[in-house]
Amino acid sequence: MALTMDLLRAPRVPAVPVPRIAPVDIAFAALVFLVEALLACCLPEEQGSARPDLLGWTLLVASAAVLVWRRRSPLWCMLGMLAAVAPYHYLENLQVAPIPSSMVALYALAVAGPPLRTFLLLPSVIALMAAIMSTISAPHAGTELLKSAGWIVAVAVAGEVVRMHRNYVAAIVGRAERAERTREEEAARRVAEERLRIARDLHDLLAHSITLIGVQTSVAAHILVADPDRLDRTAVAAALDTIADTCREARAELRTTLRVLRADGDGPLPDLAGIPALATAAEAAGARVELDVPDGADPVPPAVGAAAFRIVQESLTNAMRHSGVPSPLITVRVERGPDGLRLLIEDDGPGDDSTGRPEGFGIVGMRERARSVGGTLTAGPRPGRTGFAVGAVLPFTVDSQGDHR
Repeated sequence: MALTMDLLRAPRVPAVPVPRIAPVDIAFAALVFLVEALLACCLPEEQGSARPDLLGWTLLVASAAVLVWRRRSPLWCMLGMLAAVAPYHYLENLQVAPIPSSMVALYALAVAGPPLRTFLLLPSVIALMAAIMSTISAPHAGTELLKSAGWIVAVAVAGEVVRMHRNYVAAIVGRAERAERTREEEAARRVAEERLRIARDLHDLLAHSITLIGVQTSVAAHILVADPDRLDRTAVAAALDTIADTCREARAELRTTLRVLRADGDGPLPDLAGIPALATAAEAAGARVELDVPDGADPVPPAVGAAAFRIVQESLTNAMRHSGVPSPLITVRVERGPDGLRLLIEDDGPGDDSTGRPEGFGIVGMRERARSVGGTLTAGPRPGRTGFAVGAVLPFTVDSQGDHR
């Protein structure tokens, strides 16, 4: 049905513009005149059908000459042919000679379309022929009229069939081109989504790990320079061990991400079970974390668990980086409801933008995480209190098999 509608809406053919008078058109018109001249010279004369005189030859030349416009303007070509052929027949010249030019002009008109114009012009042509035949005292005029009307209709139908076939092919080609464009657009969209997902994963992983390493390095440096005579080797060793652990965890998670990108396997999605490890790492960097996370007895969909893990990870990173206090108190609450998860991550920092720091991609990435599972996320200073709060609602309606890393 769609192909039929495309066929009905198809533009006139041929669609390629042609020169006003092309050499090929001139050559074709000359070839048609040669055929007509041979017919006029070789066919026997009959009553009411004599060989053309000078005026007859002029009209015969004109009937072939107008064919140079058959592709540029088929309607005017047809009218010009009628203007030359009608007096040619009226003067009782050899009747068969101008038939080739008449057939070509009518065929060009039918191929160009629209069909309504062609089949409205047919009765006019046949009526004109009947009027001319009635004035010629040739025997069998009625039979000749029927024959002429028959080939006129046949040529028009042949031209219409060719026009419909061309439109049919054009419709198929158009549909194929649209399908190809759609496939290319879909591929480009998937590539853009995958690039966004990779950027989000790398941001969540590297920003969190680098922030922890930076805080732990600052602690170790402070211990080394604060009182060199009373160096607390145990504290320095603990800080360095924490840095090493953070590097190993980051390397392992980065390896999992690269394995997915190389199509070696999907690998496990992070989930709620990994949140306590995030809290432990934040505490090792000097933060105080109050954690309230449901146990794993009642698992959540993998995509929702992964989104919750990443949101908590980024929130802890932002709190340690921007809270503005040496040892921020961070509260992480994850509540499992009948329809989804509710997250609330708060810190006790200033919660304003007085530092003038530029906005990064962390909050944008968290919102994208929430939207990827059909959820919502809010982030901003806590109303009436100091500190910053991140809240998210992640419904369970997402496909549990989707990949939302």
